[in-house]
Amino acid sequence: MTVYTAIHETPSVEVYRMLRVDSGLSAKSETAAARGLANTLFAVQILGDGAPIGMGRVIGDDGCFYQVVDIAVLPGHRGRGLGKRIMQDISAYLRDHAPETAYVSLIADGEARHLYAQYGFELTAPASVGMAFER
Repeated sequence: MTVYTAIHETPSVEVYRMLRVDSGLSAKSETAAARGLANTLFAVQILGDGAPIGMGRVIGDDGCFYQVVDIAVLPGHRGRGLGKRIMQDISAYLRDHAPETAYVSLIADGEARHLYAQYGFELTAPASVGMAFER
């Protein structure tokens, strides 16, 4: 049986890139990952028998805006409550650090919205909708 532990540490560029791709998220270049990870406000990694198998991060300006990003769990470890563990740790961080007037957002892919709803996240449409700009 796998032993899971959580650590509050930003993943390395290599681990970050592996977890994104292997969990089904889009690939990020080494340069982009290094630049982005340096701006992490909070990160949680889930280790399975000491090896990284999941992660989540909070980014933002540490005052007005916070965004939950990079929620990822490797397929072979899904269904064990690890996404919930990641969100519990992120939610605790936000409760302890984000000012009451801060806006906390995320983009929920597919059915993941049900996970995020358990932590107080609500759909913003039709009042507002997510938009993206890709180079």
